Amino acid sequence: MSKIIVHIDLNAFFVRCEEIKDPTLEGKPVAVGRIGRSGIVSTCSYEARKFGVHSGMPMFKALALCKDLIVKQVDFNFYSVLSREFMMFVRTYTKKMEIASVDECYADFSEVLSGVKDPIGYFRKFQAELFKKTKLFCSIGIAPSKFLAKMGSDLKKPNGITIIRNRDIPQKLYGLAIDKMYGVGAKTGPRLKSVGVKTIGDLARELNDENPKVIDILGKFHVVLKSWLNGQGSDVVEEEQDDPKSIGNSTTFPHDTNNFEEIKHFFEILAKEVSQRAKKEGKLGTTIQIVMRDAYFKNHNKSTTFSPPTNDFQTIFERSLKLFDKNYDGKPLRLVGITLQNLMNQDEVTIQMTFDDFQKHEQESVTKLLINELNRKMDKPLLKRASDIEKKKGNKKDGNQRRD
Repeated sequence: MSKIIVHIDLNAFFVRCEEIKDPTLEGKPVAVGRIGRSGIVSTCSYEARKFGVHSGMPMFKALALCKDLIVKQVDFNFYSVLSREFMMFVRTYTKKMEIASVDECYADFSEVLSGVKDPIGYFRKFQAELFKKTKLFCSIGIAPSKFLAKMGSDLKKPNGITIIRNRDIPQKLYGLAIDKMYGVGAKTGPRLKSVGVKTIGDLARELNDENPKVIDILGKFHVVLKSWLNGQGSDVVEEEQDDPKSIGNSTTFPHDTNNFEEIKHFFEILAKEVSQRAKKEGKLGTTIQIVMRDAYFKNHNKSTTFSPPTNDFQTIFERSLKLFDKNYDGKPLRLVGITLQNLMNQDEVTIQMTFDDFQKHEQESVTKLLINELNRKMDKPLLKRASDIEKKKGNKKDGNQRRD
């Protein structure tokens, strides 16, 4: 029997957070991001989208398109608080939940909905309760696979609820423009259109017929897309452990991009989220891993290990960006992520470091006492610790430098 997988997507999340702080922004064209030549639109309101403004757009272009655009700086501290409230709210319905990014998640409602005759009504109440407790809006997709659930949540925004069964795929998806297909990025879409693939239905037919031109464009990823459109997508929701061994977050770009400033901007947001989650859990980590997902959904993971352990935002951000700079090949990406790994409890680390320092101090004291006792018995200061000799050499060197 098929599972019931639900994708819950917060609508214009960053903008909605700003509206919660300042209700006078509601109904106005708003963008969240940085102003300046390198500034990027993180999220924009639906009113701003009517002017052609969209996520990932350079801010100066957004301001040119919409003269009355209100720009708010990213307040990730506040956003992460509301994000955690959202995730906690979903967990009151089902523990089988997978965080997809700061504003979306997958959840397995198979057991919860057993015996529920009106799932649309059930999730209407879910949306109302979410708004009552958090003031957030969401769109929901309900399906037997994660792919179809994701497609469903995108179909009716804002505040939509869409059920897509495998038998509904031709009716509900085939007529959509190829640009609406999850997995087909901004670079791939035009190439598919150039060989006559205008809609998702066109893509399904050409993949089933194994059209060599389409397969050449998509590469090995064509196998994944074909399975998705034939109702064979994954239905596995990866739950977080109660005591996590790693803390991570990722974000899917609104379009494939190789714009460094845009990617850097999202790395900064992710680093803040990971840092805050680690601090909330009282965890420190000694390994940072980044993931870069390319246009064909292939993940490229790179990691670095260091000491002492940390949960500091600046450290996580700088090390993640250094990994990215070292390993990025310049090809368009659709997702990036950061994970803090090899976690340990913060209080245990503090105790261990204090104990290590104490042991070192004790050892040094014992050595010093032994040397003093031997020198006293020989009545001559013949023995010295190597560290004292090095320290004396260093002092002489510093003295010579100061005289210069």
